[in-house]
Amino acid sequence: MKIDFRKVSAYLVVLLFISAVPALCFVQYGTGTKDTRDHFGATDGFIKMPDGRDIYVFGFTNISSHVHFNNHSTSNAILGKTHADFPAPTLDMMEGNHHYLSLSTLGMAMRPDLFDPHTVHFHGFPQATAFYDGEPMSTIAVNQGSDFTYFYQLNDPGTYMYHCHNEATEHMEMGMLGNLVVRPQQDVNRTGLTCTDGRPATGPGSYKGFDYDDGDCSTGYDQELIVQFADIDPKFHDADSFAQPLDFAGFEARYFMLNGRGYPDTVDNGVILNSVDQYLDQAPYPAQKIPSLITATVGQKILVRLSNLSIQEFCTIEVLGLPMRVVARDAKFLRRPNGRDLSYAANSVFIGGGESIDFIIDTTGAAPGTYYMYSRNLEQLSADQMDRSGAMTEIRINP
Repeated sequence: MKIDFRKVSAYLVVLLFISAVPALCFVQYGTGTKDTRDHFGATDGFIKMPDGRDIYVFGFTNISSHVHFNNHSTSNAILGKTHADFPAPTLDMMEGNHHYLSLSTLGMAMRPDLFDPHTVHFHGFPQATAFYDGEPMSTIAVNQGSDFTYFYQLNDPGTYMYHCHNEATEHMEMGMLGNLVVRPQQDVNRTGLTCTDGRPATGPGSYKGFDYDDGDCSTGYDQELIVQFADIDPKFHDADSFAQPLDFAGFEARYFMLNGRGYPDTVDNGVILNSVDQYLDQAPYPAQKIPSLITATVGQKILVRLSNLSIQEFCTIEVLGLPMRVVARDAKFLRRPNGRDLSYAANSVFIGGGESIDFIIDTTGAAPGTYYMYSRNLEQLSADQMDRSGAMTEIRINP
C-alpha cells in the first residue's frame, strides 16, 4: 500500500489545530491585559547554614538583566552560572496579566558530568494547556545549553509555589523551588469597593493590598510575609556534590528553614554571603536573599502567605500571643459562591508538602514587643547540632 505523505501531513495539521482549540478556550483575554517577563537560569551554587556549614545546591537565578528580550539573545546568560538562589527568586504577578517565563539550563560548575534537563512547574496552578505545565510526561524539559519560554494566563489569584519537576525528588531537595504569588485585581482596581470594617478603600488609611477579590476588604492587610518552609539533608547534598550514589531511602532532614534561612538568620535583613570561593574560582555571592522578619505597628493586619515544599516533612506553624484567621488554603479563598464565610480562627496551622495556607494576624490591642512564629516540632527548631534555630522567625510589633 502506497502512503500519500501529503495527506498525512494535512491530517496532522488538522489534528494539531483541533487539540489546540480546547486549550485556547480557557485563555481569557480582557481589556488592560499586560505582558510581563522573567528569564531564569538553572544552575548550581552554595548556601550557608546558621551554624556556618556550607551546603551545595541546585537552583534557579534571575538572569533577566543579562539577556535581551527584544532579540531573544541569551549569549550573556552564562553570567548567571553558579549563582543559584535558595529559595529561587519569588515570582510576583497580577491577576489578568500574561506572563512569559524563559528558562535557560546553564549547567553545573561543581558537577560538569551532569546533563540533567530542568523544567519550571507552577505547583497547583490551573494551566490552559499541559504543554506549559513543566511536568515532564506532558511537556518538554530544557536540556543543557537550551532555552524554553513558558506562557501563563493569570486568571486565578492565590498563593502558589514552583519547582523543577524533572527528577523532582532530587532536584527539589537540592533547592530548585521558590515562592509564587498571583495578586488579585482588587489590589489595583478598587472602584466601587466598600470596606465593611469602616476603612477607606483608597487613599490615606486604606489597606496596602488584599489576599483575594473579596469585595468587602475582609482579606485586607497592611504588612505581608511570603514565606516557604523547606529542609535539607546535608549528607544527601554532599553525595550530590561528590558524585556519590544518592540515599533516597535514608533521607533525614537536619536543617529546617523559612525562605532558605534558619533562625536567627531569618530575621537578618542583610545579605548572607556563601563561601563559594572555597570551592570555585569566583567571589562569594548572596544566595539566600529573602528574610522572614515581620515588622508592624499596633492595629495593623499582617497577611502571611505560607507554603511548604519539603519532600518529606509536615510542619505545624504557630504564632503565640496574636490571633490568626485562616482565609485561604491551596490558593482557594475560603468563601463559598453563595457568600458563606468559611474562614476560621486558629493559633496554629498544619501544612504538608505541596500545600499553601494564607492567614491574617490582627494586631489590634496587642502589646508592643517581639512575638515568635515557629514550628511546633522541636526537631525543626534546630540547625543540625545547633539548638534554637531552624523554622522560626520574629514578629516585631511597634507602638
